[in-house]
Amino acid sequence: MSKFRKKKGGEIPAVNTASLPDIVFMLLFFFMVVTVLRDNNLLVQNTLPKADQLEKLKKDRSVYIYAGKPSARYQDKYGTEGKIQIGDKFTDISNVKFALTEARERLRPELQDKVMVALKVDEDTKTGLVTDIKQQLRDLNMLKIIYITSPGNPIEQ
Repeated sequence: MSKFRKKKGGEIPAVNTASLPDIVFMLLFFFMVVTVLRDNNLLVQNTLPKADQLEKLKKDRSVYIYAGKPSARYQDKYGTEGKIQIGDKFTDISNVKFALTEARERLRPELQDKVMVALKVDEDTKTGLVTDIKQQLRDLNMLKIIYITSPGNPIEQ
């Protein structure tokens, strides 16, 4: 028969940390891949009207135009009348053509002729502002327009 011996220290062995840097970098790359960065800083109030027949569209060929009253922190500087926002800045109706041409050029070359303009208009915005925007779009021959709404019943408010 063999003789059994007891270990003398009874200490717990040290934790092996050799794979810890691999795990940290794997998590870092995971969060870098799945994180979505915000495109625009919204400068206008944007309570979208409700609609019950919605369709989801691809965002790769869209140019967004926001219209509405300036948000509370910008009302001292810009007033309370409806404003147009393209990108991260307010745009006057006379500069909409330039801003849209610039936004169209930022798209991939094969999508520049197939661009869709997405209007995110606040529900309290005057129709005259939307009509002015649509007239500028007609002048640029950007005739594909999408009205962005929020899901819900438009009758029940």
